[in-house]
Amino acid sequence: MTVGNPASDPAFAPLRDFRPLLLKAHKILMDAEKDRYEASHGAIATKGDYLRLVLSHEQFSWLRPISQLIVQIDEVLMSKQPQPVERGPELLNQARHLLHDTEIGQVFQDRTQTLARSNPEMAAMAQRMDELMQPYGPQPGNSPT
Repeated sequence: MTVGNPASDPAFAPLRDFRPLLLKAHKILMDAEKDRYEASHGAIATKGDYLRLVLSHEQFSWLRPISQLIVQIDEVLMSKQPQPVERGPELLNQARHLLHDTEIGQVFQDRTQTLARSNPEMAAMAQRMDELMQPYGPQPGNSPT
């Protein structure tokens, strides 16, 4: 097992590139889900109420594993201790699996595609995230080479 500094080791570069894209996509998706919630249930009165909804309401449940993945990525990239270089590819593989191969991934893909139609930044982020995850597993619709 080889260890490296997540802040500078080239082995962690794809993960360092992926993290801000996933974080921004997550924020956009959270805002969109909040809008959907408010359209059905009325305005959310306080930030505390919003936080409670995000943590416990079924409508936001599909976003929680993505939040947890971001935390895992942050723990590795912000670690002061050297990390196994395999951890970067493992997290990207985990991201690819979560965002493509699960029910959560299906919702993520559907919501991302819907938002990408009106938000070119979201479209570009989704494409770049897919490019960064590509080496870590097959993508839907792509045949293995």
